[in-house]
Formats: sequence, structure tokens, C-alpha cells
Amino acid sequence: MKPVKIVNLARCSEKQRESLLARSELEIDSVFPQVQKIVANVCRGGDRALLDYTQRFDGVRLKSGQLRVSDVEFRRAYQSVDAATVKAIRAAAEAIRKFHAMQMPRSWVKQIAPGVKAGQIVRPIKSVGVYVPGGLARYPSSLLMAAVPAKVAGVKKIVVCTPPGKDGRIDASVLAAAKVAGVDAVFKVGGAQAIAAMAFGTETVPKVEKIVGPGNLYVLTAKQIVSSIVRIDFAAGPSEVLIVADESADAHFVASDLISQAEHDPNAAAVLVTTSKELATEVQKLLIEMVRQAPRREIVSRALIKYGRIVLTRDLDEAVKFANDYAPEHLELMVKPQHSLLKKVENAGSIFLGNFSPVAAGDLAVGPSHILPTGGAAKQSSGLSVLDFIKLPTVQELSREGLGRLVPVVVRLAELESLPGHARSVRERLKEV
Repeated sequence: MKPVKIVNLARCSEKQRESLLARSELEIDSVFPQVQKIVANVCRGGDRALLDYTQRFDGVRLKSGQLRVSDVEFRRAYQSVDAATVKAIRAAAEAIRKFHAMQMPRSWVKQIAPGVKAGQIVRPIKSVGVYVPGGLARYPSSLLMAAVPAKVAGVKKIVVCTPPGKDGRIDASVLAAAKVAGVDAVFKVGGAQAIAAMAFGTETVPKVEKIVGPGNLYVLTAKQIVSSIVRIDFAAGPSEVLIVADESADAHFVASDLISQAEHDPNAAAVLVTTSKELATEVQKLLIEMVRQAPRREIVSRALIKYGRIVLTRDLDEAVKFANDYAPEHLELMVKPQHSLLKKVENAGSIFLGNFSPVAAGDLAVGPSHILPTGGAAKQSSGLSVLDFIKLPTVQELSREGLGRLVPVVVRLAELESLPGHARSVRERLKEV
């Protein structure tokens, strides 16, 4: 593999700086027509379209009755998973549950003025579709990171779509995670066609109220296409990490974390932003050596060539400004002191502080969901949480006296906005009987 190029940010033109921010989400235009056709075909053709695409893209020939994972398949898969794996899945699920339980808002109603009460109640959405990537790897953790928060929020129906392997089966660890999370059904459908199936519904796959979960460029594009008819979480495409580091950082830790994200996908992004030329040079050398030894070296190499960056900055202020412009899915601060720099962070999906907080730990065991905004979407969105699965209807209760106190405000604003019916609806209630 060629060395990841070291770029001095101060010497970059505006155009060069913009190119440093590029990620695969910006390539949506290249696949949009193809994905749009897939979505339309699934909308019209239902199960038949799903079976055709499963054969074409996954190389698996299924019958309509085989799209849904059967109870027998579930049972056999769960029994085939070793005890250590089940224990790890259960531990991760419990950590996710504990964290997201603390996020849950509460219902409340309070008197905010004499005779005037207002508040909110918490209600879950009814159904959720979870997309779990497959193909290049298995992701039971991604299933947990979406399904467990949905369960905590009180969602009644949770279905999962994930592509089958060449043997026509779903990975046993993914099905074990589905069982632990308590999902209602798993379907052997991947890619853009899975998103379309959950958005429109087919003879087998139910239509849902919201679709969540990460995926490749085709999945991301499909989510954007169907977002006008079903709610989605946010842009959750190929994985990203941006590491801000100074001379105190351990080069081996930095290089390891860059590779750990690059091994997800050939379109993953791995960026080091540092004030230390020595660290930049050492990481550059280590990456060549570590990629050569990486079990998924082909994927890692392609990702680093395409979206790998080492950016040299004059100081940490310039580094964090670049990080805010990049708005990464994962942001690591390997600096001293990290908490003072944290105050300047504005845009990131999830933040990891210090040399002993690798993304891998957070993505698999700590508890916060690793389904996070990518492609710069962290400028507008937060990571998946229980808030994605609930509604907060407001509640208002006024006494006659309380309404009377609001008359001057209501009537004046109603008249100002040429809404006489509004003013009348208040006055009618206050007429003397």
C-alpha cells in the first residue's frame, strides 16, 4: 500500500481543503438512478422483486416462504452459537439497555400559571424496521444498537432486514442478537430493496413507521428516497473516524484505530489531524506495516487510499476547527488536556476521550448506540437514541379562570393574524350563563 499522504492544512487552497472533507456520501448521485429503479420495482413487485434482487445481488435463490427467518432457523442458530458469544451479546445488550434507559424522558404536567396546566406525555411509535448490514462482515452489535433502544422506548413491533449469506442463511450470531433484543421478525433481505420493502410493505415484509440502521451507499440512498413516505433516522453510511492528536498520543494506538474503522468498508473514512509532524510521520510508517499484517488488508487498503487522511495543523484550535467542519461519525481526542478541547467540539456523532477510549470499545460494549450520523450529518443530527422511537405529545388543561387570564393575549394575537374565529372560540366560553 502507498503511504497515506501527509497534508499541511495551512498550505491548502480552499478547494484542497474541501477535498479533505470528502466522503462516500457525496457519491450518491452516481447510484441514485439505479437505487430509484430498485425502490420503484419493489413498490410494484413486492416479494417477487425482493426474490429477484436477492438472487442477483446476493447470489441466493429463495422462495417467497423463505424470506422470513423461521422459528426453527432461529432455534437452531441460537443453539449453534457458543456460550462465550451469547454471554458477550447479553452483556452488550444490558449495557445498551442501561444507557438508553437513562435517556428516557418522563411524562409531566405542571401548573404554569393560575388555572393553567401544561406538560407532555411520552408515547412510543408503533413499528420500527431495523437494517443490519451484511455481506463483508456480520454485525450482531448493530442489531443490538438499534433494537434495544427501541425496546427501551416501548416500540411494540420491531422487524429486521439483513442480507443472507451464500448459503441462504442469516449469520447465527445476528439471529442470537435478535433473540436477545426481542425483535419480532427477521427477513433475509438486504440492500436498497430491504429499505423499500420496509417502507412500502410487501406480501411478507410489513410496512413500518420508521426505518433505522447503517448501510452502504445504496442503503443510504434508498433511505433518502423513501424518506418522503416513512421516517428515517439520518444518514448512517460507511464508517468514519477522525482522530485529533498531539505529541502526547501513542502512534500505535492512533494507527490501530484508523485501521479499525477502515476495515469496515472500502468506503470507510479514517483521518488523523495532528499538531505533531513526528507523530504524523510515525503513524504514516506504521500504517504501511500494520495494513500488511491486517486480516482484512484489502478492504483496509482500499479505504485508506480513497478516504485516508493525515492532516498537519499549526495548533489544536486549527485541528478542532477542521474536525468541526468534517463533523465525523466518531471523534477521538488523543490530546492533553482533552477536556478543555472537548468544550470546543461542536459537531461529532460520538466522542472518545484519551488514549484508552478506542472507538471499538464504544461501538461494542460501553452502551451508547454506535448508529451515528456520517458524511457530515453530525452537523445537524445526533446518534440513535430512545428519542428516535418516541413522541412527546403536549397536554394542556385550563380552568375557566385560567382561560380568562389569557384572553388579552389570545384575542390580540388572533386579531393581529386575522383569525376572528380564534378570538370567538375564547370569548364564547367566557360568556355569562
